[in-house]
Amino acid sequence: MSTPIRVAVVGASGYAGAELVRLLAGHPRVEIEALYARGRDHAPLADEFPHLAPLGLELVDGMPEPGIDVAFLALPHGKSAEPAVRLAAGGTTVIDIGSDLRLADPSAYPDWYGFDHPEPDALAEAVYGLTEFARERLRGAKLIANPGCYPTATLLALTPFARAGLIAGDVIVDAKSGVSGAGRSAGSDFLYTELEGGTKAYGIPRHRHTPEIAQGLAAAGADGVGLTFIPHLIPQVRGIISTCYLTLTDDLDDDALRAILSDAYEGEPFVHPMATPPSSKLASGSNHAFVFAARTGPRKVVVIGAIDNLGKGAAGQAVQNMNVALGLEETAGLGAVGIYP
Repeated sequence: MSTPIRVAVVGASGYAGAELVRLLAGHPRVEIEALYARGRDHAPLADEFPHLAPLGLELVDGMPEPGIDVAFLALPHGKSAEPAVRLAAGGTTVIDIGSDLRLADPSAYPDWYGFDHPEPDALAEAVYGLTEFARERLRGAKLIANPGCYPTATLLALTPFARAGLIAGDVIVDAKSGVSGAGRSAGSDFLYTELEGGTKAYGIPRHRHTPEIAQGLAAAGADGVGLTFIPHLIPQVRGIISTCYLTLTDDLDDDALRAILSDAYEGEPFVHPMATPPSSKLASGSNHAFVFAARTGPRKVVVIGAIDNLGKGAAGQAVQNMNVALGLEETAGLGAVGIYP
């Protein structure tokens, strides 16, 4: 029998942390060693998330010590960089679900996140874990930056076109997310009574995911492209749909556009090109993503990416990245398909 992989989740009282626990509990190679949540020492996990009561786990205060095999950090902005570096130096594989390792340029953090980065040298070492485009760098990596939920949906849609050198001019991204993306401690603007029956744009004109999306496009070959990113909250719990408007260098028909997506994701277990526009509901409760493209006019294209913000947009992709980093079967623990209807 294979030796279990000992894992810890830091920030297990949040939505992404709870989704991680749910997935890890079903992973064939994983043993959950500790779940950390500030101020909840020895509290049953079921007190926070009753649906996880069958697991019989409890929360503890503090932070894991180096030597644990894998640590998932689901912490607020500015709180994960220092423990991530300390744990990785001790041999732990660290997957940061927060923002602290995502941007390669440390000078971007004061501008976009409001803090001076405490570990700027770590940004060059950290692997940006958009798994489908990072496998070679992920293998054996100790510091992994899990992409944001909006950037995941957007970059899965756009990267094949950027890599093909087809993006010309500006990119407009109109993205919509379920309210769980705001976390458990969100303010009154995120209450159901405020959101029900409406759709609300936010983060205008400078949402924090903008530089992350721009960085991903540049890495794929679309450097210097003008980017407008506008996110919206919609009255549903989970799911993201990212609708992207492009001008291309060539005028391609629908068959050619969809061939680009099909070629890019041929054989991928989690990304599925579609012949019709996808609903975010298709991905609910899973690590799957759905992409679609269509011509809207001469050299004009709409490209759509749909994911579960807590799945491929957070916990699911984190487990996928762990699997690749440790040389495990990439789909281990991620066999669930979407819950529908």
